Amino acid sequence: MNIPVLIAGVLAAMATIGHFTVGRKLYLKPLMDSDMDLIPKKVMQTVFHYVSVYQVLSSWMLIMLGIRGDNCMFDPTLALSFIAYNYAIFGITQIIIALRSKVPGALFKMFQWIFWIIIAALVLYGVYSKM
Repeated sequence: MNIPVLIAGVLAAMATIGHFTVGRKLYLKPLMDSDMDLIPKKVMQTVFHYVSVYQVLSSWMLIMLGIRGDNCMFDPTLALSFIAYNYAIFGITQIIIALRSKVPGALFKMFQWIFWIIIAALVLYGVYSKM
């Protein structure tokens, strides 16, 4: 069992639940109810669900590899590193966008980066502490 990877998976699953509940209510629904042109609306709806699919699959993978990673028939390092670097880049991208925005307190209003960076750090620690 790889405890840091398992914790990252549970945290990722919680973030996924937040995505489907809070994210849908605070971001997707207002966007879909706005006066914006239908094509950009549908593109953004699609992007929301791309993220949904990524979050569900990566959460599941992290939990499974956290539980049974040492017993896998393959070396999970590449898969785990791929997931970790995705989350890290998501977090860094969001930090940059928040800091460059004119929204007061954007770094904490756009708080998801905190989860992404913690998940990435836990996965990378879990991968490289086992080497």
